[in-house]
Amino acid sequence: MGRVLEVEGVQFVDSRLVPIWEKVLDGGRLSLADGMALLETEDFAAAGKMASWKKQQVSGEKVYFVLNRHINPTNICVLSCKFCDFAKKKGDADAYEMSMDDILSHIDDEIREVHIVGGHHPTWPFEFYEDMIKAIRQKNPTLQIKAFTASEIDYFWRRWKIPPEESLARFKAAGLDSMPGGGAEVFSERVHRLLLPAKANGARWAEIHKTAHRMGIKSNCTLLYGHIETLEERIVHLIKLREIQDETGGFLAFIPLEYQVGHTKLRPRHTPPMDDLKMIAASRLMLDNIPYIKSYWVMLGEATASIGLNFGANDMDGTIGKERIAHAALAASPGGLARDRIVRIIKEGGRIPVERDALYNEIKVYAN
Repeated sequence: MGRVLEVEGVQFVDSRLVPIWEKVLDGGRLSLADGMALLETEDFAAAGKMASWKKQQVSGEKVYFVLNRHINPTNICVLSCKFCDFAKKKGDADAYEMSMDDILSHIDDEIREVHIVGGHHPTWPFEFYEDMIKAIRQKNPTLQIKAFTASEIDYFWRRWKIPPEESLARFKAAGLDSMPGGGAEVFSERVHRLLLPAKANGARWAEIHKTAHRMGIKSNCTLLYGHIETLEERIVHLIKLREIQDETGGFLAFIPLEYQVGHTKLRPRHTPPMDDLKMIAASRLMLDNIPYIKSYWVMLGEATASIGLNFGANDMDGTIGKERIAHAALAASPGGLARDRIVRIIKEGGRIPVERDALYNEIKVYAN
């Protein structure tokens, strides 16, 4: 840290950020070292200014949200990932399985997207998942269905020997529109070996998303951070996502997911809000080919998520309804936010709320 430098409208206390800013202005691509500097810096204001400028080039003052529901059909899971408070074993007191009627009770005519992610159930047949998509599509023919992480698609192969190409084709025929981005957690073999050794690794996650993209199925992508990963592992993860996007162009949005300490307690407390904000800023600046970066209020909380709109984020996700996974890890956010509340949060962040659908087609702009 040294004296304050002003370069092209941004004041810098950390001089290491100046060449990064110059690279951003020139349309250059940031390196691993650049990403590390963004996460290590204490010059929060400059990181936010750079990321906000980059976001302006993508979507101006607009911040997007969707009227959606999260459905987690079961928390019974064959895996025992060390970061997960959601997964239970059959017979546990708090284990649950939703019936088809339970699932369909979450579907109505007002929502535009349903987001389906659940445990790797040991006995549900593949046809149950296929019928789930068909039943949702029948109940609401215009609803966009985003369902099943790459790790679930991989599990269908391991459990039922249905290759990803076949399962995705069958889901698409049933009515699947897109895929969520969870399941990879961190593209680090070290972290994978320590925390989720039985789950699909980063290479398999990437292979399945590439397959989906080739089939015309768009997806999101994520990073679970704030646990045992290093800052370098975070940036390497972002670079790998950027490379996949270069190849396929199939990612719609990136969601930085803050680890929820819950009962697993991989660390004694949540990563601080400034780390969340630097993660959003670094994501915006590193992922120059992914248009939408989410400030995910479910894990960040409303206050930090609102500030994240000034650190490069341009999406707040949605109204969500009864989300179970983050809340099983004791996430402090409310279980769902109504449309008016999201609109207010975005406006309080100085941005223009835009209601969208799952594929980022604009529905309504709340200009006033």
